[in-house]
Amino acid sequence: MKNKLINKLKSYYKTFDEINKYKAVEMHEWQEKELRNIFALLVCGSFIGIPSPPVNITTELFPFIESDLKIMLERLDASIDPLGELASIFDAG
Repeated sequence: MKNKLINKLKSYYKTFDEINKYKAVEMHEWQEKELRNIFALLVCGSFIGIPSPPVNITTELFPFIESDLKIMLERLDASIDPLGELASIFDAG
């Protein structure tokens, strides 16, 4: 009886641990995407009206930030419904 309860608790803990690891990875990926978006906005700040670095620095960074620019363009699509995207990350619905 005791061993059965201990085994159930272990399996429950293992499942709970796997779910939390998955959520942590998902949240980390979301945060990385946000930071890359912010970096792209800082480099190409003239698009939104904030001061940007000198043009020669920006043009030298363009080959390295291609993926960041793609993320920035994806974020523009998500800006229509930011609350919906946040709810999908936290699985609120």
